[in-house]
Amino acid sequence: MPHAIIALPLPFGLGSVNCYLLRAAQGFVLIDSGPPATRRMLLGELDRLGCQPGSLSLVVLTHGDFDHTGNAAHLRAAFASRIAMHPDDARMAQAGDMFANRKKSNPVLRLLVPLLIGFGQAERFAPDVLLEDGSELTEFGLEARVVCIPGHSAGSIGVLAADGPFFCGDLFDNTRTPALNSIIDDREAALRSAARLRTLPIGTIYPGHGRPFSPDELPEAIL
Repeated sequence: MPHAIIALPLPFGLGSVNCYLLRAAQGFVLIDSGPPATRRMLLGELDRLGCQPGSLSLVVLTHGDFDHTGNAAHLRAAFASRIAMHPDDARMAQAGDMFANRKKSNPVLRLLVPLLIGFGQAERFAPDVLLEDGSELTEFGLEARVVCIPGHSAGSIGVLAADGPFFCGDLFDNTRTPALNSIIDDREAALRSAARLRTLPIGTIYPGHGRPFSPDELPEAIL
């Protein structure tokens, strides 16, 4: 399955976030959409890769954080795409609150993150497609299925393509070395999610932040 990595910068030198453009049977599917402040860059990359309005059938969001969901509403309007995510994280996008369903709240970040990321009223949305564990994406021309991997958030999902790539959102990152994401809402759930991956036919893991890596590179302590 041909795919392209679109790395978009985060504010204040906080690294970057990955979006993944996957070639479908007809057109494309995008996994995650980046923060609103990077919209021009994202649109430029989509154009460069041949993804035009009308050819992007689906935007899959691995979870509700604004650096991943920030351009979804715009893409739906501009590309006639549908937005898909797990229902447990849908309230984050609808309410503009990244802590809407998290166990651990942070009043300061609740106020600051939308301002820093640029997630305003226009970026809020309700998803068109609600994904569950095992949901197939064949309807959208993609031989892939959804794997629920809660931990970073309750509604975190990954996408496992038939030929082995696994797009894991923010369960893991690989900015220095493969590891659990530094922001985990439910560590026990995250460890269960990580352990589950041993049972799946994964070739390469593609994280929301950092470089792709092999499952063999993950520390045994989290598997």
